[in-house]
Amino acid sequence: METKEIDISKKDRDQIVSAYRKLLRVTSKVLEWNDIKQIRKAIEFSLRENGLERRASGKLTIVHSLEVGRITVEEVGLGRVSLICALLYEVVRRSGTSFDHIEKSFGPEVANIMDGLVKVFDLYQRNVSIESDNFRKLLLTFAQDVRVILIIIADRLQTMRSLDLYNRDEQLSISSEVSYLYAPMAHRLGLYSIKSEMEDLVMKYTDNKMYKYIALKLNETKRAREKYIKEFIEPLNKELKDNNLKFDIKGRTKTINSIFNKMKKQNVEFEQVYDLFAIRIILDSEIKDEKADCWKVYSIVTDKYQPNPGRLRDWLSIPKSNGYESLHTTVLGPGNKWVEVQIRSKRMDEVAEKGLAAHWKYKGVKGDRGLDQWLTNIREVLENPEVNAVDFIDDFKLNLYDEEVFVFTPKGDLVRLPQDSTVLDFAFNIHSDIGKKCVGAKINDKNVSIRHKLDNGDHVEILTSSVQAPKQDWLNVVVTSKARTKLKQSLKEIQYKEAEIGRETLVRRLKNWKLNLTDQLTGVLTKQFKYKSRNDFFRDIAIEKLDVVDIKDFIIQQRQKEQEREITENSPEVRSAGNFVHTVTEEEEIKGDDVLLIDKNLTNVDYKLAKCCNPIFGDDIFGFVSVSGGIKIHRANCPNANDMRNRYSYRFIKAQWTGEAGSNYLASIKVVGEDDIGIVSNISQIISKDLKLKTRSINIDSNEGLFEGTITVFVNDNSSLNSLIKKVKGIKGVLSVSRIDAIT
Repeated sequence: METKEIDISKKDRDQIVSAYRKLLRVTSKVLEWNDIKQIRKAIEFSLRENGLERRASGKLTIVHSLEVGRITVEEVGLGRVSLICALLYEVVRRSGTSFDHIEKSFGPEVANIMDGLVKVFDLYQRNVSIESDNFRKLLLTFAQDVRVILIIIADRLQTMRSLDLYNRDEQLSISSEVSYLYAPMAHRLGLYSIKSEMEDLVMKYTDNKMYKYIALKLNETKRAREKYIKEFIEPLNKELKDNNLKFDIKGRTKTINSIFNKMKKQNVEFEQVYDLFAIRIILDSEIKDEKADCWKVYSIVTDKYQPNPGRLRDWLSIPKSNGYESLHTTVLGPGNKWVEVQIRSKRMDEVAEKGLAAHWKYKGVKGDRGLDQWLTNIREVLENPEVNAVDFIDDFKLNLYDEEVFVFTPKGDLVRLPQDSTVLDFAFNIHSDIGKKCVGAKINDKNVSIRHKLDNGDHVEILTSSVQAPKQDWLNVVVTSKARTKLKQSLKEIQYKEAEIGRETLVRRLKNWKLNLTDQLTGVLTKQFKYKSRNDFFRDIAIEKLDVVDIKDFIIQQRQKEQEREITENSPEVRSAGNFVHTVTEEEEIKGDDVLLIDKNLTNVDYKLAKCCNPIFGDDIFGFVSVSGGIKIHRANCPNANDMRNRYSYRFIKAQWTGEAGSNYLASIKVVGEDDIGIVSNISQIISKDLKLKTRSINIDSNEGLFEGTITVFVNDNSSLNSLIKKVKGIKGVLSVSRIDAIT
C-alpha cells in the first residue's frame, strides 16, 4: 500500500504530538512494548488512510481519535484491543477500508468490534433517530460485544467535552441524544463519573444560565465546605488509624446537575440544599477482608456520629445489577448537619468509577452474572420483532435509575427485580406463559393479587388458571420492560384474533344485505367511525361495541349521495377544472420559511403558546407541529424539549420573536418568605405601581411563620418578568423568588 504524502503544519503537528504523549502516559502501565507498536501502527494507518481530515467541530480527526483512545483506557478501563478500535474507528468509517484488511493487520477481535462500530455509524448516516425501528438494530449491535457501547460512550464524552466548537443546533442535538440515551447507559453500566460529567455538560449547553448560577454558588461556598469536611474527617482519621486500617478519606462535592435536580425535587433554593457533598472512605483491603473492614469502618463512623437508621444502604451483601458495591449511611455531623458517608474498598471504588470494564480486571468476583443477565435480557427484548422501539427505550429509561428488590422462588432461587415490581412482573420474569395465566400468588404463605408489590426477602409462589387471559389494564400493573414487552405481544395476538372475528361478522352480515366489503370501503368506514386502525374497527364489531346496523345505514347513505352527485356532475352548469385556483395552505407557507417569526399581529399561522413551559416574548423558543396541525411554541429549555427532539425531530421548526412586544403574556412566579402582614402589600405595590403590571391572581398559603405565594401577572416580555423577580427578591423578608413554567 502506498503511503500518502502529508503536509502537516506546526500547529497541527503539536496537537497530534500532545494528544499522543497524553495517551502514552496513561497506557504505560497497562500496555507492553508489542502493544505500543500495534498502537503506533494504528495511528500510522489512520494518517495514511485519512490524512489530516477534520470533524464538523474543526478538530483534526486523528486528534479526536487519540483523545477517545485515552478515555477508553484511563476513564473506562479498557485495554489494547479497545484502544486500537478507538483509534481506527474514524479512519475505517471515513475511508471504507475492508474488514479483511483490518483483520490481517490487527486480528479478528479488532475486526469484529470495528464491524459493530461501523454498523452503528451506518445507522446514524441514514439520519436514524432513536425513535425509529432501526434503533433496535443499533442496540442489538451494542449488546453483541459490550466494548462497542463503551467505545461509543467514550466517543460521545469526548464530543461533549469539545461541544463549544459546534454550532448551536448541533450542540442541542448532541446534548439531547446524550441526555436521552448515553448518560443513562453509562449509569446502567456503572460508569458513574462519565454519567455525571455527561449530565453536567448537557446542562451546560441546554440550561447555561442555571448551570453558571450553581457553579458560581459552589465556588463561593467552597472554602466553608472544605473547612466543614476537614472538621468532620479529623476525629475519624485517628480512630481508623488506631484500628490499623489502610484507607483514604475525602469529601466529594455533588455534581451541578444533581444539585439542580435536588433544587427542583425539593422545590428549594441553592442555599437550602444541605447535602452538597458526601464523605467517601476508601479502604486498601484484601478481597477476602473487604466486607469485614467496611462494616468495621461503619461501626467507627456511627460510634462517632449519630446515624439515621432509615438511610442505611447495604450494597455489600447484594451488589446492584451493574456490579456497584458500597455501604452508604447518613450521620449527624458537626453543627447538626446531615452528612452522607460512603464506605468501600479500592476495588469497589474502581468498579464504581469504571463499571463493567473493571469487572474484567477482577474476573471471578461476585457481580459478573448480573451484568451478563442484563445483556441477555436486552438481546431477548430486542430480537422480538413485535417490540416498538419507542416503547422499548421508554421502558429502558424508566428502569435505569430504579433501586432493586430481591425475592425468592419456591425452590429458593434468588430473583432480582426493579423496585415496585409486582406479582405479575415476577410471573413474566419466570416465563411468559406463566405471566399470561397468572391469577395471583402466595407470598410467605399468604394469598395476594397480581397487583401486590414485592418486598425484599419475599418467598413467591405464582398461582395460575387455564381460563385466565391477559388484559389491557395489566399494562398499568407491570413495571419491568420484559413483562411489558411480553404483555403487549400477547394483547396484540388477542386483538388480532378478535379483529378477524369482527371482519368475518361484518362480511357475513353485509352479504345478507346484498352488500360487499372491499378494501376501499373498509378504509372509508374506519375513517368515518374514527378508528386509528382497521384492526381496532373490526375488533369493536367483534366485542359488539360497534353496531353493524349503523355501518349498513352509513353505506346506504353514501350510495344515495353518490347517485345525487352523478346527476349534478352531468349538469351543464358544472364548473370546469380550468377555473380551479389552488389556495396555498398555512402548512405549505410554514414549510417554505427557514424561521417562524412570532409577532403579536401574526394571523396567518395557527399557533399557540405551550402550557408546559409558558413562553413569553424574549424567551429563546422553538415551534413544534402538533398532531392537529397547529404549531405549539415552546421555550428552548422546556422540560419536555429533549424528549420531543429525540422522538419527533422532524416536527421541530425554528422560531423567534419579532416586532414589538405585546402586553398579553401570562407569567407566574413563586415567592417564599417570612409571614409578615405587610409583605403581600409590598409585592402588590411593586407589581401595580412600580412596574405598572396587571395582576391576574395571587394565591398565598402560610405555615409555621413562612408564606408561599403564587402570583400570575400580564407582562410585555421576559425583561419585564426579570425586573419583577429582581424587585420582589429585594423586599425585606422574601427568601426566594422563581419563575413557574406551567400556568394553571
